[in-house]
Amino acid sequence: MMDSMSLDPKAMLGINTLGTSDHASVVSITLFVTLLCACIVIGHLLEENRWMNESITALIIGLATGVVILLISSGTNSHLLVFNEDLFFIYLLPPIIFNAGFQVKKKQFFRNFMTIVMFGVLGTLISFIIISLGAIAILGKMDIGLAIGDYIAIGAIFAATDSVCTLQVLNQDETPLLYSLVFGEGVVNDATSVVLFNAVQNFDLSNINTSIVLQLIGTFLYLFISSTALGVGTGLLSAYIIKKLYFGRHSTDREVAIMMLMAYLSYMLAELTNLSGILTVFFCGIVMSHYTWHNVTENSRITTKHTFAALSFVAEIFIFLYVGMDALDIEKWRFVSDRPKTSISVSAALLGLVLVGRAAFVFPLSFLSNLTKKIPHEKISFKEQITIWWSGLMRGAVSMALAYNQFTRSGHTTERGNAMMITSTITVVLFSTVVFGLITKPLVRFLLPSSEGLSRMVSADPLTPNSFTVPLLGECQDSVAELFSGNGQVSEGGQGIARPSSLRMLLTRPTRTVHYYWRKFDDAFMRPVFGGRGFVPYIPGSPTEQSMHLPGEAKN
Repeated sequence: MMDSMSLDPKAMLGINTLGTSDHASVVSITLFVTLLCACIVIGHLLEENRWMNESITALIIGLATGVVILLISSGTNSHLLVFNEDLFFIYLLPPIIFNAGFQVKKKQFFRNFMTIVMFGVLGTLISFIIISLGAIAILGKMDIGLAIGDYIAIGAIFAATDSVCTLQVLNQDETPLLYSLVFGEGVVNDATSVVLFNAVQNFDLSNINTSIVLQLIGTFLYLFISSTALGVGTGLLSAYIIKKLYFGRHSTDREVAIMMLMAYLSYMLAELTNLSGILTVFFCGIVMSHYTWHNVTENSRITTKHTFAALSFVAEIFIFLYVGMDALDIEKWRFVSDRPKTSISVSAALLGLVLVGRAAFVFPLSFLSNLTKKIPHEKISFKEQITIWWSGLMRGAVSMALAYNQFTRSGHTTERGNAMMITSTITVVLFSTVVFGLITKPLVRFLLPSSEGLSRMVSADPLTPNSFTVPLLGECQDSVAELFSGNGQVSEGGQGIARPSSLRMLLTRPTRTVHYYWRKFDDAFMRPVFGGRGFVPYIPGSPTEQSMHLPGEAKN
């Protein structure tokens, strides 16, 4: 070894020349990072534009870059990197979903939790069934060459909404009810779609019978409940560790590191045990924001808040930028170039099924949800139902990743039918994101002007201050008086609150009643054990609050 090193002075200095493939990778990554920077700069300049958002900007830049690369390569290539669904699911999706759970206003989310779950689970199942049956009935007559399992997988692929793009066209403060419903449904929808997709792949669907259907339902319920429990458990474990060990006494870096790693660990544990990583990391984010975040030092709070948001933002831009470039991949389009009419027909059929599938559950389920609400301003108006239906029509990275998983091998397609499904998926994603995305923001402003949106705030949260010391969590809780005001439960001065005393009250105000009992349980057991706002003992160098509360006093 000494002889070989003496013959190569560069090796002695630790300088290694790059091979051709390594050099190409460095060039590709450099160009991609440059494009990411360009997306951020252009997105900032278009911040006030009523039509554009970062997702559409990244898609257009990706398409333009793909055209340039096509011209330079004489029509042989259009993208810098080869799409890999593992890259998407393991590295890009976790920070997006975790940050969504970490930043969400929890009170607004859980106040509408039953409606969100109904839309995200039951609604996705309805959409899945309609799209699958429609694909069998319509695409089956086009001689594409797909198996029955492929048609059913199409239902799961196109039932997945694009929650990332939705986050950028709705405002959490101007339309809190809409944001809560569409965003919450989007996250649960993504998890449900992935669970359905995995369940479809694990069963023999050549002969569908009652037993197969029951097994699918049972598998789905198991994955949904287990994934949620794993996310909550990992979040509580992180809160307990940080509360007991007080990393911040010695190193803020350790606090930040353990939070980031525990969040990512929850996702990987779910993937390792074949659960839904999306659902797991989302609820891990919610639990961490409620307990863990309040157990760390002030510096760690500022750092984690912006670190999670920055990672999520970059991952979102990366995804849409790549989707834009991959849309012009000449290899996939070459397989369908001799049947353009069929390709257009498939794309149009899929887009139509997406429209019908979403309408089939949004309006009926909104009607059922309104039946359980007695207060008029808590009901979903028809204009809001139209907005919910329209804003959920966008299809994005989850649909792309599932389509690649089903119809390609390592990002490449060799069969005509598979290539046609990939190109059709790309067409639907581009059309829905650009066209529907461009129209969504003006539609929201037309149907729900800002004054109306602000007046329909069903949450008692004050607008979250955009400061470095308060996160976007909406942590302010209802007082007990707020929970049961208007039900004859509050005496003068807000004292002497009576517990819910009738079944009728439990049925008419279920979310408030559940919130009441959860608050009692949270204050009596969860916060003293796992920490949280007002329940972290004061120790020099440990996490502190601007106002300290005793366990029995932390009511507001």
